[in-house]
Amino acid sequence: MSEFIFILGGARSGKSAYALNLAKEKSRKVLYIATAEAGDSEMKSRISKHKASRPRYWKTIEEPLDLIAALKKHKHKYEVIIIDCLTLYLSNLMHKGLTQGAVIKRIKDAAAYIKAMRESVVVISNEVGLGIVPENKLAREFRDIAGLANQIMAKAADEAVFIQAGIPLKLK
Repeated sequence: MSEFIFILGGARSGKSAYALNLAKEKSRKVLYIATAEAGDSEMKSRISKHKASRPRYWKTIEEPLDLIAALKKHKHKYEVIIIDCLTLYLSNLMHKGLTQGAVIKRIKDAAAYIKAMRESVVVISNEVGLGIVPENKLAREFRDIAGLANQIMAKAADEAVFIQAGIPLKLK
């Protein structure tokens, strides 16, 4: 049975660990779509540690810019798909110069596509709106886009979970 699960939380809150456990319980046929790009040695190290935390028999692909194309390419090949993470995806799109409207359109399209899939899909995202108002325009724009994107995904999802200090709080 397909389902769309949206997992939200702060940095290092346990979102990915929660998603990995969900996927392990559901199937061995898991596709992991990573949106991060290794722009420096510290990020390369983070990505390596993340990879090591996943079972070797899972398929991992890196797709920083076109989630729908990645989902279409692997349609009906896996039972569970994890997208990690939405906020890095947003950052990648903004870095490529997409406007807020263009980014939000991509998020709406992705949410609708995921909702219609027969596979179970888990989308992980950071909650970035709980802190102070950022000092600069770009950071405020990112926070605003992330907030809107999280709302779109949460509304479309069958289940939404907020992770705080490793503890899941079911929102929906």
